[in-house]
Amino acid sequence: MKFCVIGAGVQGISAALELQSQFRNSEVTLIADKFCGETTSDVAAGIFRPTVNFTGASWELSCKVLRDSYEHWDELRKGSDAGLNGVTQLSGYIFSKRSPETVKNPLMKEIVPLYRTATQDELELCNGGWKYGSFYNTLITDCGLYLPWALKKFKQNGGKTHKMVLKSFSELQNDSYDVVINCAGLGSRFLCNDTNIVPIRGQVYKVHAPWIKMAFYADDDTYAIPGCRSVSLGTCSNFDNYNTEWNEFDAASIRQRCFSLLPSLKNAKIIEKRVGLRPYRNPLRLEIELKEDVNGKVMKIVHNYGHGAFGVMSAPGCAKFAVNLARDAIKSNSKL
Repeated sequence: MKFCVIGAGVQGISAALELQSQFRNSEVTLIADKFCGETTSDVAAGIFRPTVNFTGASWELSCKVLRDSYEHWDELRKGSDAGLNGVTQLSGYIFSKRSPETVKNPLMKEIVPLYRTATQDELELCNGGWKYGSFYNTLITDCGLYLPWALKKFKQNGGKTHKMVLKSFSELQNDSYDVVINCAGLGSRFLCNDTNIVPIRGQVYKVHAPWIKMAFYADDDTYAIPGCRSVSLGTCSNFDNYNTEWNEFDAASIRQRCFSLLPSLKNAKIIEKRVGLRPYRNPLRLEIELKEDVNGKVMKIVHNYGHGAFGVMSAPGCAKFAVNLARDAIKSNSKL
């Protein structure tokens, strides 16, 4: 079998590895204009913290994808490459002054090993006079480690990579792929002419603060999330904004909110300033399309994009579902 995956962020690489797992001895080519260190996935904090804003075609699909994802990440955390792949356990709090609903997360509560109401003493751990809070245990994936590790594994399994800007699916027709899996993220807006996908711009500081051992969330998109190599401080959510330049007004807001939450962060050394455009679609697109070329040949395309801020956490489950769709398409030998 011969497959192509478009996009080398965490969704694309996860799909490529899943193809190699389910279709042994197959030929898998990963096509992207950006690879490790350049993708939106590299900006993400990578914490497993789904909310109801993660919208699949159905509630059941969303839950399945997330459960499969958590199990996959947890297996990597416990596996022989633990410490190399960037996946580790993490505990954290979410605080709010405004509403108890803000700190409730029924979707996450069903998946992670612990999600409970914070005690009064815990509400006083951080500055701010917090009225409501929850504590949880979860996982985090540092894509700065995971993506190189996964790409190396993909190549060791015989996978091929091709760096290019793909402007049309027709550019792939001469390669006779059995199935193409599209994980192009925001690029799918143009590749698929899909105006339902929009960028949600975010920016984060990566700082050296090894004394921060837990994740802290608060109102107004405020967070401090420790990873394997740094702590991510964020963020902003600028809807339908394509600006990839660092914005000092957003930066000042992030500093003010994070320093107010955890004053010790004022002493943290800044390692990086990163901007990312989260590819958001409601619902995310996880389905197969049969596309006919001018010669009447049918190309089978599985679309897997529009995950917004949940791309890292949902990648393994979405990859598994996408590859199962690819398998169904091959078995049915579908035609238009």
